Amino acid sequence: MSDNSYRHILKYTGVFGGVQGLNVLISLVRNKCVALLLGPGGMGLLSLLNTAMQFMSQATNLGIATSAIRHVSELFDAGEEGPLLHYIKVVRAWCLVAAFLGVALCFVAAPLLDLMSFSWGDHTLHFFLLAPAVGMLAITGGETAILKATRRLRPLAIIQIWAMIASLFIAIPLYYFFGNPAIVPVITMMAFVTMFLTLIYSYRFYPLSLKGSWEALDEGKPMVKLGIAFILAGVVGSGSEMFIRSFLNVQGSLDDVGLYNAAYMMVVTYAGMVFSALDSDYFPRLSAVNQDILASNDIINRQLEMSLLMVAPMLVAFIIGLPILIPLLFSNEFVSIVPMTQLAATSMYMKVLTLPVAYLTLARGRSRSYLLLETAYFVFFVAAVWVCYEQWGLYGMGIALVAAHVFDLIMIHLYARFQFAYRVSRPVVRYSLVQTGLGFLALGITWIEKPLTYWVSGSLLFMLSAAFSLILIRRKARKIA
Repeated sequence: MSDNSYRHILKYTGVFGGVQGLNVLISLVRNKCVALLLGPGGMGLLSLLNTAMQFMSQATNLGIATSAIRHVSELFDAGEEGPLLHYIKVVRAWCLVAAFLGVALCFVAAPLLDLMSFSWGDHTLHFFLLAPAVGMLAITGGETAILKATRRLRPLAIIQIWAMIASLFIAIPLYYFFGNPAIVPVITMMAFVTMFLTLIYSYRFYPLSLKGSWEALDEGKPMVKLGIAFILAGVVGSGSEMFIRSFLNVQGSLDDVGLYNAAYMMVVTYAGMVFSALDSDYFPRLSAVNQDILASNDIINRQLEMSLLMVAPMLVAFIIGLPILIPLLFSNEFVSIVPMTQLAATSMYMKVLTLPVAYLTLARGRSRSYLLLETAYFVFFVAAVWVCYEQWGLYGMGIALVAAHVFDLIMIHLYARFQFAYRVSRPVVRYSLVQTGLGFLALGITWIEKPLTYWVSGSLLFMLSAAFSLILIRRKARKIA
């Protein structure tokens, strides 16, 4: 079976989608407990601190988690074991440098982050105590890149599963006994567990060797140079997310931050059942043939077809089922975000048609272009949030998310067409017209007030979307090449 066949895509999308499905089930328990124990305000604080941690991590990780995949993947596909092992040593040496930078930034930037994020109280210590977690994220990012580039997909799935289970047993007891003061310890403990699990598997395949590590730093300069654009793009992305949450906290309240984050998490986590396979399986495969236009186009279009067919029925069910899911996953305090979340969910149709194409820029190593594209998207998103929140409150956040994804879809496809000669296949166009049309019909059904009509119409729409996808997936899965 070809690594780029429909069957392969279906298999590994299913593997990592299944992992994310388990994540959804575990999240059902964890989020419900956290929502009840911390409330919207506590979840808002958790969201702000997590975003700050990601911002500092992105600012200092040297882009290794992304830039290392390209070169390691090429060495792995070439079967050059000696150069591969040596370059892994280079990656690990630079990860230690990144970890040190991350810890140092936390110490220096804590007062500034507090000033930017809060209009009340002194939360400098919270940001200061995130330092260990930021350092551990740098180590984890490098080792994860090694596993992805060398196609260790089963260990990656196992790591995700155990990390999710650990999050359940760590977070709930600590939040129950200590409440909001446990937020930073939980973040730190989860960073440690994920790093520990990743190191176990990575060192099993590629044992740690410190000999000549520091001398190898010079050889990693091209990787870091490529990673600089990823750093800046990550800073722009994390900075934008942090700005949005800080903006909501200052202009609205910490409750608004918690409500927005709950909606955002619901939409991204659900669609992540399909998107998780892109980073772990699809990107290394695309990187290996990045200079072959025909092969790249074929891989991208096949991934687009399968991703859309798999995610579309779930999105219809998600949009229709949100009035039940929101109280179930969180609490009745979060019911107000149902309309916003239903609207925001439609943005995932645009994302599933954008993300596989966006990876082509990374696979080609066009770091500056990647930076410019990411910056343009986040500038548009922040501007849309600013305008839409002022006009329509939290519902406006859903409008901003959809507008930003439409903008991103158009921008990415135009860039890929003119720079890399990418062409969308006819099946992708046909499937997207049908499934996105059904998705917006589902959004229209949410305005129906009669419960019986609502649920019958929604169920019929889901069955139609699911039947369309299942017939095509079965037909494509029979194809060997």
